[in-house]
Amino acid sequence: MRMYTRQIEDEGGLPVDPLKATHSVDGVTALEFMHYFYDARYKMLWDHTLEAMSVVEHISPDSVVLHQKHKTVWPAAPRESLFVSHIRRVDEHKRDGAHDLYIVCNTDVKREDVPLSSSSAVRVGLTVSMICETIVKDPHVDRKLTRDDVKCNIIYVSQVHPGGWVPVAALRHVYKKEYPKFLRTFTEFVKKNVNGKPISI
Repeated sequence: MRMYTRQIEDEGGLPVDPLKATHSVDGVTALEFMHYFYDARYKMLWDHTLEAMSVVEHISPDSVVLHQKHKTVWPAAPRESLFVSHIRRVDEHKRDGAHDLYIVCNTDVKREDVPLSSSSAVRVGLTVSMICETIVKDPHVDRKLTRDDVKCNIIYVSQVHPGGWVPVAALRHVYKKEYPKFLRTFTEFVKKNVNGKPISI
């Protein structure tokens, strides 16, 4: 896993550092990886930063609005996120050698029907995308594919606006620690859930 970041602050001095992480996982397809990342039914099982999560609206089979309450990190105020999440297969952009290409895009939204849950809570802004491609290790194989035949390449990009005061140094320390932890934890969750199942491709 490789992680890249750049230190950027908004006009008020709040850190809004963009982050990019690249990762590769054997034995999992892009569709499987994205299924567990996008589907709201699984989020509370793998995202340990969440205190609560609810589906606000199913816009379409591939788009949903989610409201999340995040676990509070003292001394910061409670954080909540409200965002639309969209999944799409985008094979027209896949690289040579890739079997397929999927993307999930999350971006914050504002809705009057979803107010903050308390007067002390703060709404965070976010733009998050995950791109996954399936690589068939031997493209000339003429039998049914197994997990040994595939791997998933992942690109994860994120930019979060904390929405209110936070200790800058502490927040950057959390970013540096939590992003790799999230990807490793989520990867293990996916591998555990696909273990013993036929591949979905």
